[in-house]
Amino acid sequence: MVGSSRKNMTNLFFHKKIIHAAALLIGCCFVGGCENDEKVIDALTKKVTLREEATDVQSYMSQDGVMKAKLTAPLMYRVSIDTLFTEFPKSMHVDFYDSSAKVETWLDCKYGKYYEGLNKVYLRDSVVVINRSGDTLKCKDLWWDQNTKLFYSDNYSEYHTSGKLIQGGKGMEATQDFRRVTFREVTGLLKVKESGFPE
Repeated sequence: MVGSSRKNMTNLFFHKKIIHAAALLIGCCFVGGCENDEKVIDALTKKVTLREEATDVQSYMSQDGVMKAKLTAPLMYRVSIDTLFTEFPKSMHVDFYDSSAKVETWLDCKYGKYYEGLNKVYLRDSVVVINRSGDTLKCKDLWWDQNTKLFYSDNYSEYHTSGKLIQGGKGMEATQDFRRVTFREVTGLLKVKESGFPE
């Protein structure tokens, strides 16, 4: 019996040595594997900008199955960073339709940027908006809110209508069809009757 317990003790001692050696080997692998290469970490954690490109773009916008607008542009980028946006760096043209699918207003500019999450478009550089009556809005930059169907700007704007030129020094707001145009800090020339009221 004494011989078998010695044999068991030797086996137990041998197994403990193997377990310690295995633990030491595995520990060395973990320690060796924990070295971090900064370039690898930067590559894995770097923010990636995804950009899609399209040329000769024609895009149709509808709401509840009714055509609302048609956009054309020579170049479009769809960019995904923190905020998803679509950019038109070389110009854009938009036709806005009324409920009977007739063009009621059209818009031209040299640059546009659509913020998808906000449903708003920022326009700049020679922005011109004209309705079918010939009323014309000109400004250097303009926001178009698709939710409210409003145009607005905090900068200088000009509005031309039959016989009138209205200039707003600190911005304006207008409905998409120009039925309502509101200016802040208005300046301009109007024809006035002898009674003192505009014609």
